[in-house]
Formats: sequence, C-alpha cells, structure tokens
Amino acid sequence: MENLDLFSSHAESGEWLDIPDGKLYWAPEFISDVDSEAYFRQLSAELNWQQETIRMFGRDILQPRLQAWYGEAVYTYSGLTMNPAPWTPSLLAIKTACEQVCDRSFNSVLANLYRDGQDYMGWHQDNEAELGLQPVIASVSFGEERRFVLTHLESKQKKEFNLKSGSLLVMAGTTQQFWSHSVPKTQRPKSPRINLTYRTIL
Repeated sequence: MENLDLFSSHAESGEWLDIPDGKLYWAPEFISDVDSEAYFRQLSAELNWQQETIRMFGRDILQPRLQAWYGEAVYTYSGLTMNPAPWTPSLLAIKTACEQVCDRSFNSVLANLYRDGQDYMGWHQDNEAELGLQPVIASVSFGEERRFVLTHLESKQKKEFNLKSGSLLVMAGTTQQFWSHSVPKTQRPKSPRINLTYRTIL
C-alpha cells in the first residue's frame, strides 16, 4: 500500500472548490475501496489510540472519540498538549499523496477514531497560532461514512459533505478564519470511522 501509484488515478477525480471566504478541495474517490479497507484495518491496529481529556468552558471533559498524534511537532489545543509518535509507513504514504495534491509539505497528522454514531467532533475552527494564518488541512477518511458540516460564521451559509471511505477533503485559504466545521453525532447505527487530518505546525 505504500506505492504512490495507488493514489494517482483517483487523485485526478478531485477538484478545488471556491467558496465565500475560503477554499476547499474535494476528491470523493481519492483512494480505492480495496485500499481504503486495508488502510482502515492497518490504522486501527497500529496507531496508539487514546481518549484524551480537554478543557472546555472551564471544566475537564473526555473527548467523544479516540485520538492519536504522529509526526514531528508538538501540538496544543483546548488545554491538551500532544507529543508526537514517530511516523508509520502507512501514515507517510498517505501524507505524500496529500502533499502532491496540496503542493505543500505536512509535518504532523491528527488521527481520530469515531467508534459509533455517538462519537462526534463539535463545532470549531482549526485556527491555533502554530497553524499559521491560512492553514492547509488535508482530511482523509476510512471506514464508515459520516456527515461533515461547515457553517460560515457571518452569513450562516452551510456546506455539507458525506465523507465516505477513501475520500479527501482539504480546507485551505481563509476557511479557518470564516468557517466553523463539525462531524455531528447521529442516532443511526454507525460502524467505526478513522479520519486523518494532515497539517503543518510552524
């Protein structure tokens, strides 16, 4: 799976989307179904998944998902400091494919494991100072399909994507300044999903 040829034909299916005050890249078939299933099994087994505690509204709460942090930089958000584990071959192969699409290098990845429909990501912006003024964040999904919702902070315009296994969504430009995003919880039965968000920590 570490051969970049696996990504080449699917990367051509994506396109950059101009949105008000932002920029997105959407490739619903970035990685084939067969390879996505293999990556899901491998990442499930090899990453050091943890349920972390963060500080929200003045109190400590357990995050409603499991996480792992890999790469070359320390990352701090919501009172949580994450020290990176070394890259794995799978994470590096996917990183290189994302870098070709985005024409930039990434030095870290935040991995999220959503165990079922009750695991979620609340509304937020990836706008920490160490990400820079216009961060590029490449999000690759494996496993169960989940809704991803963006809302413009001023106009309240919404955009939704169904993040299927093997899809790539990139947020770039001023997206983090003007848009908030989330992965809502759902009452529908959902099997596990892994999401990799590659980023550059300055």
